Amino acid sequence: MTDTLSLPSLVIFDCDGVLVDSEPISLGVLTRGLNSIGLALDVETVRARYAGTSMVSIMERVATEDGIQPPDGFAERVKAETLRAFEAELSAMAGIAQALAELALPFCVASSSDPVRLRRSLGLTGLLPLFDGRIFSSAEVARGKPFPDLFLHAAARMGQDPSACLVIEDSVPGVQAARAAGMRVAGFTGGGHWGHDRAGQDLLAAGAARVFTAHADLGRIISGS
Repeated sequence: MTDTLSLPSLVIFDCDGVLVDSEPISLGVLTRGLNSIGLALDVETVRARYAGTSMVSIMERVATEDGIQPPDGFAERVKAETLRAFEAELSAMAGIAQALAELALPFCVASSSDPVRLRRSLGLTGLLPLFDGRIFSSAEVARGKPFPDLFLHAAARMGQDPSACLVIEDSVPGVQAARAAGMRVAGFTGGGHWGHDRAGQDLLAAGAARVFTAHADLGRIISGS
């Protein structure tokens, strides 16, 4: 039997790809946008390069790694198109509402999304009331994932020691950020963008202790963390 003293005191959820099945939508919009400014990447390459990172980080990498300076207003246009697509297509991840209702531990969300997109995503999917007052965005810290700043900020705001936190993440930068923060982390591969590798080998290699594909297993994942 698992020693209950080993249970985390706080569960920190990423949003995109963990709480809401947004990544196939947002990656598609981002890919079309990058194509329009001369960066010839397919959606799978965009997923591998940019999933889990903020728009600020993406724009910096496009400029430094690809030598393409996005035009003025590009990031804002991509964000606006993404929100429009969310209005028509976004859904909560299967089973997450019930899993949260059954969760007997404090929890919060810490996401690379900007505050407007983050709250809109949670609102459209009916999850906002479950997290209101416990929503943290990379816009609140100096450095986004894979740096630990966001997760450390969330733990501090929630009054918890980082070593007692469990992070649920779907991206390599997110797993790296959690590990850099000294937190335990489980990888989630139930989103629509993880069809290429449900076993989450990249997440395990980055430091996830285990990987799961369905939120019905969240309780088991937490008890075994």
